[in-house]
Amino acid sequence: MMGHVTSEREFMPLAIAVLTVSDSRTLTDDASGQTLVERLTAAGHRQAERAIVPDDIYRIRAVVSNWIADPAVQVVLITGGTGITGRDRTPEAIQPLLDKEINGFGELFRMLSWEEIGASTLQSRALGGLANATFIFCLPGSTGACRTAWDRILQVQLDARTRPCNLVELLPRLRER
Repeated sequence: MMGHVTSEREFMPLAIAVLTVSDSRTLTDDASGQTLVERLTAAGHRQAERAIVPDDIYRIRAVVSNWIADPAVQVVLITGGTGITGRDRTPEAIQPLLDKEINGFGELFRMLSWEEIGASTLQSRALGGLANATFIFCLPGSTGACRTAWDRILQVQLDARTRPCNLVELLPRLRER
């Protein structure tokens, strides 16, 4: 059961930044980043920022650090660099920035991905977390993985109308001490 969207609450559009980690993509041929932008805007959210950086830990951190320091950015979606090759370093770039990991995101992504690609999902190091009251989700670089993550997890969790609970309703409480 995915939960359900109720009309008892209003939709709350979020400002979502999209980062593609790739040595070879540009904005004109970045299908995964474009897939995320199309889906988030179709859902009623706003694209806050968009960038492409090479598979370099410090360049990834620099962009994401700027976004999590900006109170106007509520969510960061990162596509690419979550595999297990030598160049795949997105989790290593992001983990030191996180205040908290959302372990269930990676677990749920791999479970859903199992239905689509079977045991190959073990190669995914999809990651979710929270940094400076900003949600961050690291997704594989394929368009199929981006569709799975958005359509089956993120779309409902980034919708304030989703019951029994969602991430949006936590936003006002993320800075509590």
